[in-house]
Amino acid sequence: MLFGFTPSYVIAVAIILLVPLPVHEFSHALAAYRLGDGTAKMMGRLTLNPIAHFDPVGALMLLLIGFGRAKPTPINPYNLAYGRYGEAIVAFAGPASNLVLAVAFALPLRYIYTTAMVVPDVLSSVLQFLVVINVILFVFNLIPIPPLDGSKILFAFLPPRTAYQWRPVLEQYGIFIILIAAFVPIGRGGTVLSELFQILIYPIVNFLVGYPVFG
Repeated sequence: MLFGFTPSYVIAVAIILLVPLPVHEFSHALAAYRLGDGTAKMMGRLTLNPIAHFDPVGALMLLLIGFGRAKPTPINPYNLAYGRYGEAIVAFAGPASNLVLAVAFALPLRYIYTTAMVVPDVLSSVLQFLVVINVILFVFNLIPIPPLDGSKILFAFLPPRTAYQWRPVLEQYGIFIILIAAFVPIGRGGTVLSELFQILIYPIVNFLVGYPVFG
C-alpha cells in the first residue's frame, strides 16, 4: 500500500472506484463502439456509471493492496474495423484515459506546490495518490502480457504467423508470468514490477507533479 490506510487513502480509493476505473472501461467500450462493435453497449457498459463497471473483488484488492480493477469490458474483435489494429486501438484507449486523468489530477497539485498554496493535507494526499494510481494503471496495463491491454497491442504489430503461434500460449500462462513478476524477488530483493515502477512510474509521476514525490 503506497500511502497507508489513512482517511485520505480511503477517500482516494472511493474516487478511483467512481472515476478512473469506470473511465478506463468506458474508454474501451467507446473505442469499440466507434470501430463497429456494439457488444459493450448491448451489455450496458457504454456508460460512465461506476455501478456498471464495479467489480467487488477488484475493489477489495484496491482497498487492501492499493491496486485493483473494474469489470473487464466485453469486446468482440471480429466486429471491429481495421482488423487486429482495431483491437489494438480499443486496448490502448483504456490506459490512455488513465494518462489523461493523471495529468488532470497533477495540474492542481502542481499549482499547489508551485505557488506554496496552503491547502488541507488530505487534499494534497488524495491528489497525489490519484496521480500515482492513474500512472500505475497507464503503465501496468501497457505491459505486453495477457490479459493486460498491452498484449493486444503487441499481437497487432507482430507478424501474423508469430502472433498466431504465441498468442494462445501467452493467454494461457500470462497471468502466471504477471504473478511471478509481481511477487518473486530478484536482485536486491525487489521484483520485476517494483523495478518497472522505479524505472517508469516514479519518473512520470515526478514529472507530472513537478516535484519529487519519489526520491
